[in-house]
Amino acid sequence: MKNKLSFKENLYIGSLLFGLFFGAGNLIFPIHLGQTAGANVFTANLGFLITAIGLPFLGIIAIGISKTNGIFEIATRVNTKYAYIFTILLYLVIGPFYALPRLATTSFEIAFTPFISKSSITLYLSIFSILFFLVAWFFSKKPSKILEYIGKFLNPIFLVLLGVLILLAFINPIGNISSASISPDYENSALLKGFIDGYNTLDALAALAFGIIVVSTIKKLGVTNPNHIAKETFKSGTISIVLMGVIYSLLAFMGTMSLGHFKASENGGIALAQIAQYYLGDYGIILLSLIIIVACLKTAIGLITAFSETFTDLFPKQNYLMFATVVSIISCVFANVGLTKIIEYSTPVLMFLYPLAITIILLTLFSSLFNHSTIVYQFTTYFTMIASFVDGIKASPEFIANTKFAHVVITFGEKCLPFFTIGMGWVLPAVIGFIIGFIVYKLKKEHYTAA
Repeated sequence: MKNKLSFKENLYIGSLLFGLFFGAGNLIFPIHLGQTAGANVFTANLGFLITAIGLPFLGIIAIGISKTNGIFEIATRVNTKYAYIFTILLYLVIGPFYALPRLATTSFEIAFTPFISKSSITLYLSIFSILFFLVAWFFSKKPSKILEYIGKFLNPIFLVLLGVLILLAFINPIGNISSASISPDYENSALLKGFIDGYNTLDALAALAFGIIVVSTIKKLGVTNPNHIAKETFKSGTISIVLMGVIYSLLAFMGTMSLGHFKASENGGIALAQIAQYYLGDYGIILLSLIIIVACLKTAIGLITAFSETFTDLFPKQNYLMFATVVSIISCVFANVGLTKIIEYSTPVLMFLYPLAITIILLTLFSSLFNHSTIVYQFTTYFTMIASFVDGIKASPEFIANTKFAHVVITFGEKCLPFFTIGMGWVLPAVIGFIIGFIVYKLKKEHYTAA
């Protein structure tokens, strides 16, 4: 047992965290922001960083200072039934029902689709997804090795490959940032637009999911005291977030500079492919393919590991390897059969969970101010739940969103919830719920401390 980690160990865990967070979507979002923000990229990027790295950092810190093993233990401060429902939904959506299948299809679409005839895509996607999840499952079998696999191996490879492309873009820039055209959305409110773009990365959910990996990794390195774990989590999280901020910014600037030769594309994936091909021709596509596959693979390993460790804690009669195998198989199937529908049905759940995730992060950070009172957790969570339910209905498939009930709910959100149209209608209800809960806690002089 020891009181702290060495700088080298913190660096490895920081690299691990970065590797877990930084998937294909994290590459694509800032590139697209750079192209659409144009000359206002500096302001837009600042807003993007506040939420894209700020919320995940707060999530990791919340797990650390909570002195728990993960989100389930924190969520029990609301109540045990809520903790089970919230945790299971969270891991199912960012696991086999949404994020994991998308990692395989995203890698395939960017790396291989341009070279394959449409008639052969189904066959090759099935082959690729089987191989993808077989490799991810193999590296996930031993969670004790995840620091070596991702922190010491896959993430450095990813950074080197991505570094080549970024270096070429800044040594020989395609265009000038100051003269880049600005899309209407970023002309007058670039900071707010960037803030919302970062909010939509959904990395706060990933922070709660990956928290269990960070805590268990620190424990395996010999730090077991909860206070010391919190400190080491903060150190490693800081390294990860700084690295993410630098990479996000460089990608955003690279996207803006690309306007000197290309028009703003429909998404960052197309823009990234254009930039890679501009500098390296066909070799650029090969380089980009490797970047995307490594990015998606390391995130897949992290998600399978986090899912399996959490479900082993929730259902201790089952073993880790069984969960890792099942989640890999389900993800592989969904990557090939009906992924569009799965995403369509998963998005409402994501929109429902995200405000609840943010509020539980903030409550955990300030929990000592109200002695971890379950009353404060409950009032804040239940008020937030009303708004997040409205968000979920708004994001529902057409057969739900077009019903009379859905129209009534959405109209309520538009009229009664400030910032609802930009996806932040939960803010005011959460604040009201917290204030009421805090007043009740003070009046009852409640001093319940969560386990």
